[in-house]
Amino acid sequence: MVNVGFICEGDTEVKIVKSEAFQTLLAAAGLHCVSPIQNADGNGNLLPHNIEEKRQALLQAGTAHVVVLTDQDDDTSVEATRQRIGEYPNQHTVIAVRAAEAWFLADSATMSTMLDVTFHMDYPEQEADPFETIRQLFLAKTGRGVGTKPILARRMLKYGFSIERAAAHPNCPSAHYFLTKLQTLASAN
Repeated sequence: MVNVGFICEGDTEVKIVKSEAFQTLLAAAGLHCVSPIQNADGNGNLLPHNIEEKRQALLQAGTAHVVVLTDQDDDTSVEATRQRIGEYPNQHTVIAVRAAEAWFLADSATMSTMLDVTFHMDYPEQEADPFETIRQLFLAKTGRGVGTKPILARRMLKYGFSIERAAAHPNCPSAHYFLTKLQTLASAN
């Protein structure tokens, strides 16, 4: 087993990483999630001087690789986000294009279950504000909102959100990159 530690931008990413389904995926790949999962409490805190303490905590806990899981948000490119965070040996930055909620839009099966209609979004990563898109979909289809981002994440996971399904979406390359990166880390052992 390869020890992997996670520094997550916020609550949504932490909930995804902590989920039973994701932990099962890691174990099947030969990866062990080092605890505690680090929450940066917002992308503004994912600057080198802010995350060093979190990196060190994971390294001291025995992690071989640190994965920083963040959103692109308003950065001009994935590369700009990567540069803002900084690069370190054995640190791998995974960036959800626009936001992690785009991965929710890419999981057609879970969205269909939750909306009780057949759902497919052609280009989930092109949504300017995926959370707002989901909120509007829920208001239109169910007459109810989705609450906060952490509440949405919890509901998505409860109804079976799968990073594998998001990664299988033909137009969700950031989720695919995330799974590929995890497989690469597992095979590097």
